[in-house]
Amino acid sequence: MLRRHPLWILFGLLAVAAICIVGYFVWLVYFHPYESTDDAFVEARSFAIATKASGYVETIDVTDNQHVDAGARLMTIDPTDYQIALDQAKGQVESARAAIESAEAQIAAAGAAIDEERAQQTSAAAALQFAQEEANRQQDLAKSGAGTVQTAQQATSSLRQAQANAAQTQASVVSAMKNKAVAEAQRANAIASLHQAEAGAAAAEQKLKDTVIIAQQAGRVVQLSGAKGQFVTEGQSLAMFVPDEVWVVANFKETQLTDMRPGQAVALSIDAYPDHPLTGKVESIQPGSGTAFSLLPAENATGNYVKVTQRVPVKITVDRWPADVPVGPGMSVVPTVTVRPRS
Repeated sequence: MLRRHPLWILFGLLAVAAICIVGYFVWLVYFHPYESTDDAFVEARSFAIATKASGYVETIDVTDNQHVDAGARLMTIDPTDYQIALDQAKGQVESARAAIESAEAQIAAAGAAIDEERAQQTSAAAALQFAQEEANRQQDLAKSGAGTVQTAQQATSSLRQAQANAAQTQASVVSAMKNKAVAEAQRANAIASLHQAEAGAAAAEQKLKDTVIIAQQAGRVVQLSGAKGQFVTEGQSLAMFVPDEVWVVANFKETQLTDMRPGQAVALSIDAYPDHPLTGKVESIQPGSGTAFSLLPAENATGNYVKVTQRVPVKITVDRWPADVPVGPGMSVVPTVTVRPRS
């Protein structure tokens, strides 16, 4: 029976120990500092492009998957009806302004009439005072025999005429003041009508502007459904829009989050573009597993419960996305987070 030399056994043990040590250092340097997952995808706050105006589509200025800058025109609705409505609203504004000017002219005329009637009232009051004094004097003369009864009667008649004239001028002043009050009420009503007309004109102008659909931010137009000549209603979706602002949501196992913190560096690889390595950082970690915020959360209070490691969404922002290839929601990404310092 062949017996192995003790040195060979020792060398074998040393080789195994060396392999273990090298393996440990490889794990410590190349695997231990990192946490990675292939359950990660590009995300964005994509939304529907809808029209605020109804009518026939006049122009389509973009195509599917086209990139546009903020403020770019996407499509237009036939503005004819809205332009007519705006012209009518502007006409109502001018009519209200004319009514204000007419009321102000009436107020000015009423003010002048009041001044004239008050002047006549002052003159009538002076005439009344003179007639009163003259009637008293003639009556005293008639009683003393120095004057005639006829003269006293004439003075009394003049007094009554002066009283009637004074009353008439007083009524004229009151009437002129009422006319001014009516004109002022008409002006107030015209001003209210002007405000209403201006609001209507502003609404009509906004409606006209709504016939031009523009991009509120830079991004790509996808799933374009609008077509030239198509009749669309207010609120109808015509396309989807994916903003340039996209990020990565990585679903890490909860056991991988022990040392993961916001701000840690991330290396990323997009499955579609493996030759475009990316860098980024952890922005935030969702305070709860993905299933906890689902429409139908998992119910674990059952008798046959089996523990399953949960996954927690982690938001990762990318320093610079590749400019020569399109990147959009749903693309698969493999992020590797440096959670511990390399030894």
